Amino acid sequence: MILDLEPIFNTEGMVREFSYEMDLSAQELSGFRPFAKPVRVSGSVGNKTGIVGLEATADFELELNCDRCAKPITVPVSTEINHTLVTHLNDETNDELLLVNELRFDLDEIITEDVFLNLPAKFLCKEDCKGVCFRCGKDLNSGSCSCEKEVDPRLAALKQLLDN
Repeated sequence: MILDLEPIFNTEGMVREFSYEMDLSAQELSGFRPFAKPVRVSGSVGNKTGIVGLEATADFELELNCDRCAKPITVPVSTEINHTLVTHLNDETNDELLLVNELRFDLDEIITEDVFLNLPAKFLCKEDCKGVCFRCGKDLNSGSCSCEKEVDPRLAALKQLLDN
């Protein structure tokens, strides 16, 4: 979505609200395309005492596999997006301000970037997911497997003492 920011930068107190859907179905995450439904974006851009701010929320669902047990899951995610927009920078190393070279701004690029930057590190089917047995592949959430526990070779001599 392209926003015309000229009236907002030139009019103190002006606010423009927006709401739209964005298609990220072609985007990949860990080899999967988890964005089966569009991302719903809503928010506003406004000039408060000469400072132009972008505030938005991106709501979406990811369809992927649990990182521990590999079951298919759907994860609802909501990402808050907040940026201060400026037309020029005095300090080029300042990464807290978002430079708007032209007074037309493409929201899709910054929304996509913030969505990916704010994703969780792991996606689990439940918080206490036990995963799968690394030997037999049994889902440990449905019960324990019959695999014998491996003894650390450094402690094998102690195990022999316990067995006797």
